[in-house]
Amino acid sequence: MDSEKANSVLPRLTSFVEETTKNRLRECLIEWIGGASVSKAILPLTIICGCALAVSANAARTESLSFKPQTVFQKRTEKAVPELSRSEVVLKDQTAKTVSAPIVEQGQKKGLPEPSKSDFVYKDRTGKTVSVPVIDQYRKDRIVHPMAKVDPRLDPKLSRAATIADERARAHSKSRCWRYVKEALLASGAVSSYPKSSLAKEAGEELVRDFGFKKLPIHDPYAAPIGSVLVYFKGRNRPGHVEIRTKTGFVSDFRSKDACRSALVGVYAKK
Repeated sequence: MDSEKANSVLPRLTSFVEETTKNRLRECLIEWIGGASVSKAILPLTIICGCALAVSANAARTESLSFKPQTVFQKRTEKAVPELSRSEVVLKDQTAKTVSAPIVEQGQKKGLPEPSKSDFVYKDRTGKTVSVPVIDQYRKDRIVHPMAKVDPRLDPKLSRAATIADERARAHSKSRCWRYVKEALLASGAVSSYPKSSLAKEAGEELVRDFGFKKLPIHDPYAAPIGSVLVYFKGRNRPGHVEIRTKTGFVSDFRSKDACRSALVGVYAKK
């Protein structure tokens, strides 16, 4: 009977020793990790708090650095198309490839010197590029044309006609230029009779045909000699204009220091 009691107590004692040993191992592990006896609920909470502190420290260190965000599309674009200067133009060829070409200035295209900012560039009738200076200020000194000279080869009656016309002229035109020139030529004796043509643009033909005048090889009104008759063309349906050259200007039914701006038909005089 004693042996049966001993056999029943031995398994209980063995299980009790094993359970005690397991609990002591666990308590030793907890005490070694924490450095003191702690409960099982505090250990996971401590681990979670440590992880949170590590993550926050890493995030703070990342924010202190300056990064330039770039997308994949931007990186590919920068590698494909290099930065262009302002003097280049970007276009696509027949193969859809992006190419760049330099911009050629107008003056560089034909090898001409580049005009300054104060020049106006335009093309004339022949297609040639021409530049002229731009006047942006008022000029106090007025352009003065040279005075006319007396040609000793011409009839002196023409100089007399210029004086008479200047004495009879008015300050403003009355659209009677050819009439006043006729009267001055007749009064000076430069013509033998009163001219019959009514239009000013026909004056040159009549003077050459009926009164012995000749057309001089002069194309600048200011180069005409004193007493010469200048004829102008103003249009097909307009009568034109005629005037006599004086020493300081031009005269018809009015006096002026400047020549007529219409097309010059010719300069006529009598020898």
